Amino acid sequence: MKAPELGIKIGSYAHGKRNSIADLGVRVGHVTIIEGEDIRTGVTVLLPPVKNPYEEKLFAATFVMNGYSKPIGFIQVDELGYIETPIALTNTLSVYTVADALIDLWAEENPKAISVNPVVMECNDGYLNDIKRRAVRKEHVFEAVKRASLDFEEGSVGAGTGMSAFEFKGGIGSSSRVVEIGNEEYTVAALVLSNFGKREDLTIAGVPVGLELRDYPGRGLSLGGSISMVIATDAPLTSRQLGRLARRAVVGLARTGGYAYNGSGDIVLAFSTAQTVPRGKETHAIGFLPDDALSRLFVGAAEATEEAIINSLLQAKTTAGRNGHVRYALPKEEVLEIMERYGRLERAKS
Repeated sequence: MKAPELGIKIGSYAHGKRNSIADLGVRVGHVTIIEGEDIRTGVTVLLPPVKNPYEEKLFAATFVMNGYSKPIGFIQVDELGYIETPIALTNTLSVYTVADALIDLWAEENPKAISVNPVVMECNDGYLNDIKRRAVRKEHVFEAVKRASLDFEEGSVGAGTGMSAFEFKGGIGSSSRVVEIGNEEYTVAALVLSNFGKREDLTIAGVPVGLELRDYPGRGLSLGGSISMVIATDAPLTSRQLGRLARRAVVGLARTGGYAYNGSGDIVLAFSTAQTVPRGKETHAIGFLPDDALSRLFVGAAEATEEAIINSLLQAKTTAGRNGHVRYALPKEEVLEIMERYGRLERAKS
């Protein structure tokens, strides 16, 4: 279950209907790869709610908090201000294979086009996965696209299969918030690939849970790791404004105990589903909110990111992998007892 179903309240804004990035119409597909004792990896693909993202580009922006990371496609997103392919997440050494697969999909769908900017984000799952074997293949990406749905798993799936967070099992997590600006409601959502953090740093809704669980089994390799964060909104924003929104994801990261240690790659991609940029059109009118109206979206992005990280932990499962390493799932009963002791646990909904 996600945080709200366990009685853990993060932030003040209401969730969207699905409490995930699917509230923006974004479909998510996973392929999980588990082979023998050493392969624990996968790929996750996010499909924006357009028929052809190359023909119907979406405004986007990136933010790099700490650049110990190897994303593909960020330079052109920063230069031109939009995305034109699905967004993929995988392990560090598989970004090139995954980008190649996205190019294949683009080439098949756009036979007359001659250039594209695939976007792939990554974290290093080498603690549980024999990353040098590069187990992710093109066909896994194609299958993830086929499986993409508004109803998707979180935790130890897809790109999250071999990831760790706060020396527990990490992975995929998502959450959304609904904010009111003027007389309109807008949704902002986060999907994260969590693979970072020192055990003692873990904070849930202001409670030092990691410090309380510092002696729980499974410690090791705590100061490296990374997190890839994707923010989506249906608010009409320019790429410049989306850059501002992307930076607020790091506020949510910090509230969970993320410090962007030296070996951590902390990166964000933000995009808006509100309007498209048709390819080849000479002039195109757009609308956007005034900057003075963005503060609630900023809060929503921070809250959604914070909860998405916690959800990635709550839904992950204990996983054994390379060299006998084990990452234990966050012990929910112990967490709930700690939250209750600190007076931060609401009555569970189920």
